[in-house]
Amino acid sequence: MLSPAPKVASNDGVIAAIRPTLGAAVIEAVERVYEVTFTVERAAIVDVLRTLRDQFGYQQLMEIAGVDYPSRPERFEVVYHLLSLTKNHRVRVKVSTDEDTPVPSVTGLWPVAGWLEREVYDMYGVLFDGNPDLRRILTDYGFRGHPQRKDFPLTGYVEMRYSEEHKRVIYEPVKLAQDFRAFDFTSPWEGADYVLPGDEKASPEAKGAPTPLTADQIAKAGTVNVTDKPPVEQAKTTESPAQTGAGQPHPGNKPEEKPLQASGAPAEPPAEAGKPETGEPVPPKTARKPRKKPEPKNG
Repeated sequence: MLSPAPKVASNDGVIAAIRPTLGAAVIEAVERVYEVTFTVERAAIVDVLRTLRDQFGYQQLMEIAGVDYPSRPERFEVVYHLLSLTKNHRVRVKVSTDEDTPVPSVTGLWPVAGWLEREVYDMYGVLFDGNPDLRRILTDYGFRGHPQRKDFPLTGYVEMRYSEEHKRVIYEPVKLAQDFRAFDFTSPWEGADYVLPGDEKASPEAKGAPTPLTADQIAKAGTVNVTDKPPVEQAKTTESPAQTGAGQPHPGNKPEEKPLQASGAPAEPPAEAGKPETGEPVPPKTARKPRKKPEPKNG
């Protein structure tokens, strides 16, 4: 089953066709993860992109991205993403630079590059020579630093807030204030060794009020006088069933109190309700005969 996504042109032969035309401007040409990437000289970026647009049909500049590698001498990479509408194919072109060396602007080839270069400048601080309006585009006015650099602090350098005193938004250095810096791990149920704010207003409990203190702790505090406990009486026990009444027959269940027949045998239980008390047999009930259905009359 074919994928519903549009088919992308193959990368076969792309590097072999483009590299001889670019000549000495190419530093490296590789294909990784199904993408063709050309690393070129920084000074030749305008000529390389013009060649790819005019001779190889990569008409659109889709994106300009930045990457920061602090350990490299030229820590920044500027990556250009090109798209060919006629071939349905994409290539990437990369150049490297540092904090002070500008990259030639490509706004003369694609006017949209002005905004894309401003984003790279704002996030990484990369300079572009020839951009007519190289200023910040994503961060606020007065922002210090470039947030996508690896060495940029997560908290930033400047914070913005509304000042009630000045009646306007002001900028000031970041202050990481912590009101509660001293932590103790004393259980609140056991109580702390110091008086918590507000506890000094609490009055001692009256006598008889509920308290978590034990009787010994109350006695030590001098609130009540604890006397000796009275001796405990001997536990109550039973020596025989006669003391509890267990096992004694019910008064109405004694054998001598049951009625006897003339022969001396125990009396029979009373007859059930609905049965005659005489000894005559009751004739069985006869089943009723079903009625015959009348035969239909023939008209």
